[in-house]
This record gives sequence, C-alpha cells and structure tokens, in this order.
Amino acid sequence: MPRRQLHVTGADGTPLRTALSALRTGLGLTAGFPPAVLAEAGEAAESPDLSGHQDATDLPFFTIDPPASTDLDQAMCLERRPHGFRVHYAIADVAAFVRPGGALDDEAHRRVTTLYLPDGRIPLHPPVLSEGAASLLPGETRPAALWRIDLDTDGRAVAAEVRRALVRSRAKLDHTGVQRQIDAGTAEDPLVLLRDIGLLREQQEVARGGISLGVPEQEIVERGGGYGLDYRAPVPADGWNAQISLLTGMAAAGIMRDSGTGILRTLPVAPDGAVARLRRSAEALRIDWPHHVPYAEVVRSLDPARGSHAAFLQECTTLLRGAGYSVFEHGDLPTPAVHAAVAELYTHCTAPLRRLVDRYAAELCLAATAGREPPEWVLRALPGLPEEMAGGTRRANTVERECVDLVEAALVGDRAGEVFDGFVIDVKDGDPGVGTVHIEDPAIVARIESAGPLPLGERLRVRLTRADLDPPKVLFAPA
Repeated sequence: MPRRQLHVTGADGTPLRTALSALRTGLGLTAGFPPAVLAEAGEAAESPDLSGHQDATDLPFFTIDPPASTDLDQAMCLERRPHGFRVHYAIADVAAFVRPGGALDDEAHRRVTTLYLPDGRIPLHPPVLSEGAASLLPGETRPAALWRIDLDTDGRAVAAEVRRALVRSRAKLDHTGVQRQIDAGTAEDPLVLLRDIGLLREQQEVARGGISLGVPEQEIVERGGGYGLDYRAPVPADGWNAQISLLTGMAAAGIMRDSGTGILRTLPVAPDGAVARLRRSAEALRIDWPHHVPYAEVVRSLDPARGSHAAFLQECTTLLRGAGYSVFEHGDLPTPAVHAAVAELYTHCTAPLRRLVDRYAAELCLAATAGREPPEWVLRALPGLPEEMAGGTRRANTVERECVDLVEAALVGDRAGEVFDGFVIDVKDGDPGVGTVHIEDPAIVARIESAGPLPLGERLRVRLTRADLDPPKVLFAPA
C-alpha cells in the first residue's frame, strides 16, 4: 500500500536541506550501521547460504523500478499459456544472507523498515546487501524465493507455489520507459504480457471491491527564491507492476491460510469520521464526490496528472492508517482477516530488502509449499512480529508526518500575511476554535486557530500567520 513520496531537489546548504538534516538529528535517524553488523553483512555477501536453491537462471527475468533504484526486491518473467498465463516472480532471498540471532538480524529487528525522507533513505539492511549481493541486479546470479502463479484467461489465480532458486535478471527497466514502449507499439512480448495481465488483474480488483491508489510523487523544487511543488503522475505501467506484487501477496496469504500458520496484513473498513474528513478534503480541492458514489469509484475517476487530483490522492492515504499485522496459528484466522483496500486475504512478502516481516512470510510459504514445518527461528519470532512492525510503522509515520510539515512550511515560508482560499476539514473536540484547514493552492493541510468557532465543512478565507522551518510549523487564522 502506498505512502506519500516526497523528493527534494537543490544543493546541500539550502534552507530546506539544512532543515531536513536537523530533522534527522532530532529524530535520532542514522543511516550508518554498527561495525559488527557491517562485518557480518560483508561476510554474508561473500558466502550466502545457497543450500536448497535450484537453478532457474534460464528464465529471462526483468525488473521494473525507478531509474536510480539499486535495492531491487522483485524480478518477473511472464508467460502466455494455452489456458491463461504463468507468472514467475522472484523475490530477493534475504534469509540466505541473514543468520537468525546474529548482529545483522538484531539490527534488522531494531530498524524494522527502510525509512524514506525527501533527501534520501535510511536502509533496513547495509548497502553491501540491499544494493549489492542480495539485490536482483541485472546480469548477476542471485538467490531468490521464486513464485510460480498460474492464472486463467480472466486473470484469476488458479495455482501458486514458491521455492528457493538462483535467478538472473536480464534487464533493469523503469516504469516510464516501459510505458513508452507499450504506447509506441515497440514493446516485446514480456512487456505486452505485463500490460495484458495487469489489466486483467485490475478488472479482478474492481470485481472484488478492491482499490489501488496511484499516489503521485511530489517533488519540491526551488522556484523564484522560494519553493514550489511538482507532481509526477504514475503511468499505467506503475499499476500493472503493482498488480503483480498484490497478486503474490494474496497468493502467499492463501498458502498460509491453508497451512494454518501465518501473518496477514490487515486493514479494517475506514470509520465514518475518516471518510467524512476525506469528503471535506475533496470539497476543498473542488473534486466532485456525490454522496451516492462510493470512495473507490471516485478514486478510479481521478487523473493524477491534474494537480488537485494528485493532492487528493495524497490525502487518500489517510484511510490506510488503520493497517496492521495479525498472526494466526492452528487455522484460526484473526478478525478482521481481510485487508479492506485489497478486499481479500493479503500479506507482505515482496519487499524483504526494505521490510522485516516479508522475510518471515516468505519462510512460512516456502515451508508450506514443501510440506514441512516452518523453521524454529520463524516460529519463535512470529508472535512478536505484529508489535515490532507496529513500532516500525509508527516511526515511519512520524518521519513522514514531520517531513510533510517541513515541506509545507517551506512551500509557504515566504508568504506570511498573505490570504488563501481554504476549507475547514476538522475541528478539535472541545475546542471549536482550533482545527485543520485544507488550502487549495498550494494544496497543503495545516492548523488553524480562531477566536470563535470554526465553520466545519465550509470554505473560508484564511491568513497565514506563521511558517517556520525550525521547528516546522504552519499556522493560519481566519482572514
């Protein structure tokens, strides 16, 4: 499920980059690893555990990632078959490098996830692994958890299994380049298959009541002595690529359900209050959302290339905040068991270089497919994983929230005293003079304070009274 994607341009020493550096220090975020972890990672990179890995280097895999990415978790090979399709999906086998209970494993449990900031990331694993020996880089033989998922002619999964294998990616592609080839009619069969399968899986998603958010990337650029906001709208190939990952997560959840032991990614249906707040954001951005139209239908109607639609898609991520992880054993599924946005049983298993839980989900599925019990180290860690992941998610959410506050302060930092068109989307319980206002241009959400009650759900002309970078704070008042 998507998060906000913020990127900042410009050289070091600019006010925003300086503030981001201070934010890292203030939150205690360090990209470096302890010497013992680096030493163990270096040894693992030289001699991974390849026992039980079958040779699948004959399959012509390729990856699709942002151009600058080097931490490549996934590679695919797609086939057309007489009665449908076959998806070969290779996921980086992190367990081949991480010794349970070692320094590298302990550090991964401390970090839990890769953290993303506008000026770079803080990785879960040392780069010698995440961007080197464990990454599915082109031309390199790598250990992987290799999924084979068969689909019928309508794109429904009819069979799935996973095994350990050695794979070799033939090419590193990016979404824009893939889309350009498909649109020009020059794409070779593997990319045509990605389109065909992706479209079928999107139809399956609609049929089961699921929804995918095509959240645009936000780029903060220096402009006229201040900062401006540009959006990179996702292309259809982004969605098709994501559908392969979602397909695998659902297949993995099904295997764990059938085996009786697993860990699911769950999301309850969004509460009415959260949906009502989102409706007010839609009205603030002048997006038509009739009361009889479901949320999913509105999202599918949006054009992420339009600024107001892109901003609304960013706000839609607030409905994912209730997501969590649930362990089950002896076949007793948790409540809720389904991920509301996926509209099916689902688990995280396709990004082990960037997320701790995926390594464990892979081991559970590998064991179930082989008809054996999961490794003891997996069963020992399983009960504590939901709380570990919750802690890591809280930290990631804090980083995201602080970065958003900082970026929004930078966007209006030189405009104190100016008047903006806003819409009151929240009012604080017990204090109707304090609330949240959604500004139309630039599309930011900030605190508003008033001497009297704020008009919830109404348009309001507001004046910017404060916009500081250190600490980040934006404050409005009625004009």
